[in-house]
Amino acid sequence: MDMILIEGGEFAMGAARFYAEERPVRRVRVAPFRIDALPVTNAAFARFVTATGYTTVAERPRGAATGSLVFVRPTSPVSLDDPAQWWRFVAGASWRRPRGPASSLAGLEDHPVVHVAYEDALAYAAWVGKALPSEAQWEFAARGGLDGADYAWGNALAPEAMMLANYWQGAFPLENTLADGWEFTAPVGSFPANGYGLYDMIGNVWEWTADAWSAPGHPARDDAAPCCAPAPDAPAARRVIKGGSYLCAANYCQRYRPAARQGQAVDVPTGHLGLRCVSPA
Repeated sequence: MDMILIEGGEFAMGAARFYAEERPVRRVRVAPFRIDALPVTNAAFARFVTATGYTTVAERPRGAATGSLVFVRPTSPVSLDDPAQWWRFVAGASWRRPRGPASSLAGLEDHPVVHVAYEDALAYAAWVGKALPSEAQWEFAARGGLDGADYAWGNALAPEAMMLANYWQGAFPLENTLADGWEFTAPVGSFPANGYGLYDMIGNVWEWTADAWSAPGHPARDDAAPCCAPAPDAPAARRVIKGGSYLCAANYCQRYRPAARQGQAVDVPTGHLGLRCVSPA
């Protein structure tokens, strides 16, 4: 997988006009680093598993079953305050079977790997001799040199009605017009690269970072409820995830932006969460 050299520099991290957890906007300096041009694919993750025999968190017994969280579209209107209305724990779901035990990776080799917990992401990164990006590295890279812009390509979500990322079009979670051509994940690199030559920094799948979750300026505060997965039954450590996914929509979770962020429980894999890696420059 090709890596892109990011020269580093200072940028305005965060955003003032969207969600509270993105504020305040602050100046942050990032040293030079290299980052994967593409998210880690199913094919790449399969090579890791074949070489190491690694078993992901979703494939290990949790109570009476193995499995992971899968998006299931509701059949009637539901409250947007409760992600459990469209997420289901599906026994047998994993990176190998992303939609459940009846599914497979046939035809999805070049799609981003999903159902990857934080521990799984760390294990893959270590195997390839890389690391997970810090939140600042990830956001600096996603901006592609457009300091302060709302999106990775400018300030318009769909300039001239062009779909520039894989996200939800329509009224989430009932209606998806599929204007971008994809209901779930898209093959990596399906949409234009940003100014640094990086693909899929926005939409498609959320990506893990190395940073523990907290709100900027409030290290002890952890009160921003995640919009993109139900909370686990037991309290768990959370890490920052970035980039949004194919489930982010204009009417819900407008987190298809470089500044957007969520706190994800480290032991809760989902069908819209993957990774990419970094290494020193």
